[in-house]
Amino acid sequence: MNPIAIIDKFYPEENELKHILLDHSRSVSEKALEIAHRHPELQLDTPFLGEAAMLHDVGIFLTDASGIFCFGDKPYICHGYLGADLMRAEGYPRHALVCERHTGAGLSLEEIIRQQLPVPHREMVPVSLEEQVICFADKFFSKTKLGKEKSVEKARKSLERYGEEGLQRFDRWCELFL
Repeated sequence: MNPIAIIDKFYPEENELKHILLDHSRSVSEKALEIAHRHPELQLDTPFLGEAAMLHDVGIFLTDASGIFCFGDKPYICHGYLGADLMRAEGYPRHALVCERHTGAGLSLEEIIRQQLPVPHREMVPVSLEEQVICFADKFFSKTKLGKEKSVEKARKSLERYGEEGLQRFDRWCELFL
């Protein structure tokens, strides 16, 4: 599987949005692979980790986030499940789970209902270690300050809006992956 070929399919034009997606995804992929190399005891599937990290945000073009040149019609928080739908249609169900489960520190069904989030009502919390590593790595990079890695404190602060569950997951990941 070639993640760049898939990105090219959905982002055929060379433009600012594609640049943002590729730059951000490469940063996340590098951090995820760095974690895998630092923790061989976790026995992570590194080829999958690299591919899925590159594709975790493939659905952003379908959302409305003009600050990063996304002019779709869905709220940005929907990009995960929308990307998952794209990956399933391409025949990559495992990659789809990474897309769907990386938002925040994952979203539990309870959180989705309590916060009335505009996403399907189902569990969207990372399950596999690879899903968890990519979700964790993603928290260190924004799409508005490309290439600049956040501190653990800033990454954690960015999760506060998602609630206590997400913060607890992030803290557990810090213990496992750092």
